[in-house]
Amino acid sequence: MPNKITNLFQIEYPIIQAGMIWNSGWRLASAVSNAGGLGLLGAGSMYPEVLREHIQKCKKATKKPFGVNVPMLYPNLEEIIQIIIEEGVKIVFTSAGNPKTYTQHLKGHGVTVVHVVSSVKFALKSQEAGVDAVVAEGFEAGGHNGREETTTLTLIPMVKEKLSIPLIAAGGIATGRGMLAAMILGADGVQVGSRFVASEESSAHPSFKQVVVDAQEGDTELTLKELAPVRLIKNKFYQDVKELYKKNPSPDELKELLGRARAKKGMFEGDLNEGELEIGQIAGLIHDIKPAAQIVRDIIEEYTVAKGEVNSLF
Repeated sequence: MPNKITNLFQIEYPIIQAGMIWNSGWRLASAVSNAGGLGLLGAGSMYPEVLREHIQKCKKATKKPFGVNVPMLYPNLEEIIQIIIEEGVKIVFTSAGNPKTYTQHLKGHGVTVVHVVSSVKFALKSQEAGVDAVVAEGFEAGGHNGREETTTLTLIPMVKEKLSIPLIAAGGIATGRGMLAAMILGADGVQVGSRFVASEESSAHPSFKQVVVDAQEGDTELTLKELAPVRLIKNKFYQDVKELYKKNPSPDELKELLGRARAKKGMFEGDLNEGELEIGQIAGLIHDIKPAAQIVRDIIEEYTVAKGEVNSLF
């Protein structure tokens, strides 16, 4: 299904697997790429040399395009960018920072650059910075999120109205019907996160994967806006955050409660009580753990059926 996104990345389907911290190692990225989508390594949870190892393993596991997601709020950023260039990675998704910082530097080394945003304002700033495409991520998404709480349903057409470069929709998309809806709203492709957390190749802890499968409507909430907004499963740690908010805490008090490595503890090590469990609202529609390739096939098959159903309405 060739379009702007498949042409940009030289992939078969306009499906991008989000580069999620503690979930997106080389096994998942290579599996999605081999299935015809675009796999991304999540550099936000990797020390520089660990990232280098994952890039090298991914290159051995797939001959198809893959990329790296780089959250710009993490340390060792300069070293991470240098490793990406040295290893010949040709696709980088940046997020949580100023797209001007590394876009032109990366493009100078032949890298296709995409920036993740949660508003029209930052989509335009990304376009001005020279990125090749933008991911517009709605409030429904898991993990780090926008403060504006703009939903995908409204964000995508608003960004599409202003943008001239390719647009990728994210936030609340885990099915073929969701993909079709996003593309009808103006997206050229979709970025899928939560659905790939519950995949066999995801590096998430099995206990966290099961929590995702068991999640129901209303089991997540966006919180910690004073630090970096994040959507969490409502576990003990989340309840501790809610209790602290009753005292009108300062950002420093929130940081003290958050501590260090809270996301690793929850998603990678499987501490379902004290860990930070990041997942999107769409978890309520995720009912099983399956191979990443099957997830891609399911999305495309449902997309094709839904497209036919929409055509039959007119």
